[in-house]
Amino acid sequence: MGALHCLAPLVFLGTLLVLPQLLLASTTRYYTFNVTMKKVTRLCKTRAIPTVNGKFPGPRILTREGDRVVVKVVNNVKQNVTIHWHGVRQLRTGWSDGPAYITQCPIQTGQSYVYNFTITGQRGTLFWHAHVSWLRATLYGPIVILPKTGVPYPFPKPYKEVPILFGEWFNVDPEAIIAQALQTGGGPNVSDAYTINGLPGPLYNCSSRDTFKLKVQPGKWYLLRLINAALNDELFFSIANHTLTVVDVDAAYVKPFDTDVVLVTPGQTTNVLLHAKPDEGCPPATHLMLARPFATGRVGTYDNTTVAAILEYAPAGHIKSRPLFRPTIPVFNDTVFAANYSAMLRSLANPDYPANVPIQVDRPFFFTVGLGTNPCPTYQGCNGPTNDTMFSASVNNVSFIMPTTALLKAHYDRKTAGVYTSDFPAMPLMPFNYTGTPPNNTNVSNGTKVVVLAYNTSVEVVLQDTSIQGAESHPLHLHGFDFFVVGQGVGNYDPSKHPAEFNLIDPVQRNTVGVPAGGWVAIRFYADNPGVWFMHCHLEVHTSWGLKMAWVVNDGPLPDQKLMPPPSDLPKC
Repeated sequence: MGALHCLAPLVFLGTLLVLPQLLLASTTRYYTFNVTMKKVTRLCKTRAIPTVNGKFPGPRILTREGDRVVVKVVNNVKQNVTIHWHGVRQLRTGWSDGPAYITQCPIQTGQSYVYNFTITGQRGTLFWHAHVSWLRATLYGPIVILPKTGVPYPFPKPYKEVPILFGEWFNVDPEAIIAQALQTGGGPNVSDAYTINGLPGPLYNCSSRDTFKLKVQPGKWYLLRLINAALNDELFFSIANHTLTVVDVDAAYVKPFDTDVVLVTPGQTTNVLLHAKPDEGCPPATHLMLARPFATGRVGTYDNTTVAAILEYAPAGHIKSRPLFRPTIPVFNDTVFAANYSAMLRSLANPDYPANVPIQVDRPFFFTVGLGTNPCPTYQGCNGPTNDTMFSASVNNVSFIMPTTALLKAHYDRKTAGVYTSDFPAMPLMPFNYTGTPPNNTNVSNGTKVVVLAYNTSVEVVLQDTSIQGAESHPLHLHGFDFFVVGQGVGNYDPSKHPAEFNLIDPVQRNTVGVPAGGWVAIRFYADNPGVWFMHCHLEVHTSWGLKMAWVVNDGPLPDQKLMPPPSDLPKC
């Protein structure tokens, strides 16, 4: 009877855990996103936050590979809003990509915009989020992309699929936090808690009731769709007494491997299989699911707290009456674990899911990424590295100045004068020992500069971290493309030695990659998507400081190689 009792029917709490397994073949999915303010209480603090349809986190986009997705976004809040469909290729539909002043002007209060795009060659997990200032602190939600009808997963079919969204909670308005930091030149105040599916969990004060619980049945397989939607922190994730099998990252399948800990940077997604133990639940036990930061930088502070959720086996009961297990997570600056974990990620690279890695490179680039300084305005003091400087961030020492009109429209209209220049440097103008002693002058240059590429150019970018203001890992996100991570290492990149070690057979395919602290990473992609595409650090504070740039990809000669015309409801600046 005991065994039968342990396998009693399971009742799931909420709709977040249940994903429909059957959707119609290739169709159009329609959604309406009403952006409204809603009062939300966490950590005994109540404040009004921007939400989509009153939900925090926001609603799920559920679709299949090959489907068209149409989302009408209506802005009912005082701030300007855009939505970015993070990781969606947006083939020829750059008008729907979403970064403010890059591919569109923002949606102003009382206005709406329809995003219209097709999911091409992708399956797995992505997510959507606001792409104006720090609004994505609360405006985010999952994108679940099922395979085409009749196409199975290349791994055991799960019993249930569960989105797990990591976020950050601020007791005050994040917009006020970044506004103050940009004014004073110092680092911004950190978040008050991390969240799992919007809930901080029992390790924070006044938060035990705000805990996400995942109830599982013994012996069943679960697919956890991990999404790091946090603003400024890379996160380790682990479940006590359970091994996770990584099967997909950034909506691309990988060779499965087992791990006790998963590392997910902001902007990255990871699908893992969880096998509920066949004999666990007799007697019932409670297993903590923990996430806490991987933090390598020395600039400012970070939220050094831990978010907890609960994995419990059916039947449910009082948690206090059960044994409680807690996982072991690497220390906050474990760069060795991070490097070893990244090295395990490999594409399937089989006939069904080939890895089309560029073997020959048409345009090589070497980009330094990191922090720097700007002089303080003469009329105010600063809280930056010194009294007369303020923090800045740059790519190849160019700190990006956001334009006041959308780059894509200027490109499409061929009216780029005064909007941007196409002289972004392909390599640092003043080479130095990038991971050694920093130069005496740490000031950056400023400008709205882009790189222009011919259609279908094969591109290699080596992203080199610098030690200026301290070596720090940077999750770099490229809009409009997936890329292959062909190499990475510590110290300075050596063009005479490191390319011979590149993996051109089965490198992992991603849209966001962590540039190692005090190291480098090499990526390759084909510029086969016409438009203007943002590339930036997904640590939001670094993006605010200017660690961003843009690629302009010109039209190809054939009709299906050209950017589509702008939609009639494209917002105006």
